Amino acid sequence: MATIDATFAPGRPARRVDWLGRSAVFCYLTIAAGQLLFTAFILLYYYPSALSGDFAAWNNKPLIKGFVAGDTAGNLFFAVHVLMAAVITLGGLVQLVPAIRGRRPAIHRWNGRVYLLSALALALGGLWMTWGRGTWLNYIGAIGITLDALLILAFAALAWRAARERRFVDHRRWAIRLFAVASAVWFMRVGYMAWGLATGGAGIGKAMDGPFDLFLAFANSLLPLAIAELYLRAGAHGTAAAKKGVAALLGLCGLVILAGSAGAWMVMWGPYI
Repeated sequence: MATIDATFAPGRPARRVDWLGRSAVFCYLTIAAGQLLFTAFILLYYYPSALSGDFAAWNNKPLIKGFVAGDTAGNLFFAVHVLMAAVITLGGLVQLVPAIRGRRPAIHRWNGRVYLLSALALALGGLWMTWGRGTWLNYIGAIGITLDALLILAFAALAWRAARERRFVDHRRWAIRLFAVASAVWFMRVGYMAWGLATGGAGIGKAMDGPFDLFLAFANSLLPLAIAELYLRAGAHGTAAAKKGVAALLGLCGLVILAGSAGAWMVMWGPYI
């Protein structure tokens, strides 16, 4: 994220406020708050039952396909998939902190390796759960999951190659893109809750086949990716007007994320802990 640099000293010309950097920090902090709530839910709900072998407890919360009696391989795979979700969520947040990247490069490198491996595992696992286990309600949703998994695999490979070749500017850009698409599962939940609070659930079908469901099947990865791309391009060579516009967009996104995360905690996560 960009560094905030705004000082106002008497008798000196005031330096220009970096609104793009400030908005990026605000947006990151809202994402971090929401993802930490999601991580807390995973740790408190899924970890105890998975580690104790009580897989049937998953079905206390509505799932497309959680515990299935007799499907030992599928149940174990689902358990690993869910447990790794906490690892990648925390790892992604840590990886984007500039202070860690600059002052603790060893932590950044090792956390980055874990993050990349987790992203690859979750992407491949998501593909298997979708097409191997049949964890989907409609084909559009399944295609959206598949697209997200392919983007994760591609961006992870590009981020790794840039780091190996010591092209750190390019590495940072690919890492931000990877974070955007690797967070799609979380963005979907926040998106549903923010939309529900704003519209009362208009366009949401019982089988996730309504207009908003079909939109969000792709927007949960492509919309954050598009916003991340606007931020990267504005920061690299955007005009002053473009930077202000993207800063305003990031500020709005942060507010939506706060509302969606609060709603998700109250409806999707908190009641099951």
